[in-house]
This record gives sequence, C-alpha cells and structure tokens, in this order.
Amino acid sequence: MTENPEIGRSILANGIKTNYHDIGTGDVTLLIHGSGPGVTAWANWQRTIPALEQQGRVVAPDMLGFGYTDRLEDGAYGLDKWVEHIFAFMDELDIESANVVGNSFGGALALAMASRKPRRVRRLVLMGSVGVTFPITDGLDAVWGYKPSLENMQEILQYFAFDRSRLTPALAEMRYQASIRPGCSEAFAQMFPAPRQRWVDAMTTPEESLRQLPHETLIVHGREDRVIPTSTSLRLHSLIPNSQLHIYSQCGHWTQIEQADRFNKLVANFLAET
Repeated sequence: MTENPEIGRSILANGIKTNYHDIGTGDVTLLIHGSGPGVTAWANWQRTIPALEQQGRVVAPDMLGFGYTDRLEDGAYGLDKWVEHIFAFMDELDIESANVVGNSFGGALALAMASRKPRRVRRLVLMGSVGVTFPITDGLDAVWGYKPSLENMQEILQYFAFDRSRLTPALAEMRYQASIRPGCSEAFAQMFPAPRQRWVDAMTTPEESLRQLPHETLIVHGREDRVIPTSTSLRLHSLIPNSQLHIYSQCGHWTQIEQADRFNKLVANFLAET
C-alpha cells in the first residue's frame, strides 16, 4: 500500500486532533492553506515546503475541519474558532512566534493572528488573500457552494488556474475523491452556507487594525485570479504600512503552483531578510 503523503504527524490542540507536517530546523515558517473542498496542507504546499525547508523549519497543519484534522461536532466554524485553533497548535509545539504564509482563506487567518497577537507573528506573506471585504466572485461562490460530484469538481477547478492544461482528468478525480472522504463534505457544507457574502465579510480584519500592523508583509496575487479579485491585494497593500505587492501575469488563484519557482524564490528571499 502506498503511504499517503497528506498524512503527517498528529497532535492535540485545544482537544482537536490535528494533522500537520513539520520539516527542517531553525526559525519557523507556518503555512496556512486555503478553503477549497478536499484541501489539505500537503495538497496546497507540497511545492513550497521543500524550497522553504532549505532555510528553516516549515510547519503546515490541516486547519480545523479540513483534511485529516478533526471536525467540530456542532459545525459552528468561523474566524474566531480557526484562529483559536492555530494559536493552540503553536502552543502545543512550543512555537512562540513564526513567519506566517497564508493562502486565500489562510491569508484571512494570518491577518487575524497578526492583529490579535502581533508578537506571535514575525513576517507575513499573503497570497490571493481574503481579509478585506469585496463583492463575492462567481468563482468563490462556486467553490464555497461545492456539492460533491466529479462534474462539479471539474467545474470549480476551472476557476483556479489560468493555464487550463493543468486541469487534467486525473487531477479532478483526485480532488473529487479527497472531497468525499468520510466527514469532509459534511464539514465543508457547514462552513460557508448561502448566502455567502456574509462569510467574506466575517473573514475580514478591521481596516484600522490593518493600518496598525507593524509586520513586514509580502502580498502576492495572480492577475487573472477569478476566485479572489486582485483588488483585495491592492487594498491590503494600501492599508498595511510595511507591505510590498507582487502581481504575476498569466496566473490565476494558484500562485504557488502556476508560478512555483518565482513564488518560492520571492518568499524565501523575503523571509531571509530577517
């Protein structure tokens, strides 16, 4: 039987059995994945982890309710619960502070972490990030409204990539199977029920708090992103004092995949400045 690379180590954080990957030594970089159906930390970051491991310790958990981490029995997910879980996870691993890289939904968590407990975050990287309000896109509405079927998975994958040649039948089948593992589709359906604009708004950090962030922040976005509009990163850049913005052309929501080499070098260089 082939070992499943998506399953790493396991630890209890706030009583939640949490699946995570922990590779390398030195200063910690914490990777927080996005919110697509069937997502795991490994699926999101498998091309990023080896690059960042060269200069430190990389920790990538499956967030509460996602992947191989436990679900909530009451299904009452939300920003506060996710942030509480990630801080408890850091506590269990004795991680006092970390660089935090957040993808999409993960970017909203990273911003909330930096705003609520700024000393626990060293540097921020936000990739196609949620965190300020915007009119929900058709892409995000489709992703959060996913109902399990191979056809629906094929449809929502169209929103993620600029280069459609990446959207192979094998990829769709793999992501579909991940989305129907026991408990996955039920938990996902509880997270972002319609109407979904309210969940975009609920994942924001107040703009005044963003203006007060002291952290050096790297903001990355794909120009052709159809899930999270590029305007969100432009807004974040205008609000966060110590921020820089990089926008890649011919790139959708999968910056870490479609621009993997450039993204890895950019992030590694940014984090190495410390």
